[in-house]
Amino acid sequence: MIERLQKIEDKYLELEHELEKPETISNIKRTLEITKEQASLRDAYEAYQSYKKVIKGIEDAKEMSKDPELGEMAHEELVTLEEEKKKLESDIEILLLPKDPNDGKNVIVEIRGAAGGDEGNIFAGDLYRMYVKYAEKEGWKVEELESVEGAAGGYAQVSFMIKGENVYSKLKYESGAHRVQRVPETETAGRVHTSTATVLVMPEAEEFDFELDMNEVRIDITRSSGCGGQGVNTTDSAVRLTHIPTGIVVYSQTERSQIKNKEKAIKILTTRLYDLKNQEREKELGNERRSKIGTGDRSEKIRTYNYPQNRVTDHRIGFTINTLDRVMEGDLDKIIEALIAEDQARKLRGE
Repeated sequence: MIERLQKIEDKYLELEHELEKPETISNIKRTLEITKEQASLRDAYEAYQSYKKVIKGIEDAKEMSKDPELGEMAHEELVTLEEEKKKLESDIEILLLPKDPNDGKNVIVEIRGAAGGDEGNIFAGDLYRMYVKYAEKEGWKVEELESVEGAAGGYAQVSFMIKGENVYSKLKYESGAHRVQRVPETETAGRVHTSTATVLVMPEAEEFDFELDMNEVRIDITRSSGCGGQGVNTTDSAVRLTHIPTGIVVYSQTERSQIKNKEKAIKILTTRLYDLKNQEREKELGNERRSKIGTGDRSEKIRTYNYPQNRVTDHRIGFTINTLDRVMEGDLDKIIEALIAEDQARKLRGE
């Protein structure tokens, strides 16, 4: 452990020195790369500094305990420091687990109404609102990218970006099928219906992560449809991109400007292709870096929202919380913390 921590300290200080060089300061791209790499090491670096101070304190306390007058005080200090050392070692063990290189990234989230028709679309809208509320609590920014409204409300599909610190590290567990059990407003007999919406969370592809070859992309310009105001509906501003090698299609019409819609569509397409690349890389590397909580597949049933019982259950870890009303207002902390803790525990067990 100490050897790995020393290597992290050496690398952290090396990056700090690199950031001070004039040639780095003048290169924005390189500065961003180094800053991100250093940030990924910061927690382990700072924990190691604390650990070294505690070890030094233990050595000093042991030496002090030899003094008859200071022995009792030194013993009390030693007990406190040993407890602190044990906690730090536990924290460091988690910090040294293999890191997901995407944890610090922004995300693009796609939500689709699935089983249940109109009610599935309405629930997709509820999930969108839930994630927006959670993002606001975290101090993150949300930008809608693409949406198709449901006939009875909600969304048949909505895509949005969430920008902030370590967004993917917290939201990556949200991919999968979310099931809702409740009495729809249109239900006159008071029967509980079950509907589903699917969520896909993808780390944002940055410029140096993935380079999109526009020669492999077909661009179609069409007239926008649906809601969005008079300007949106009367101009050829909607953009559809088709990635010919994979067949992936994205569509953007939320902006009045064709240029802005094209920029958004390119961002979505690049992120989808980057996500595909990540999936292929994970298959090659095996399970070392992969989350141990579920598959991350859009079709995997991960969570049930039971309105009559005010209950949310995450089926992957058997976690239940009886505060659905607060969860739908963006209070996701307990669920996400439980998922992160279980993921770390399974990795520590070598599963």
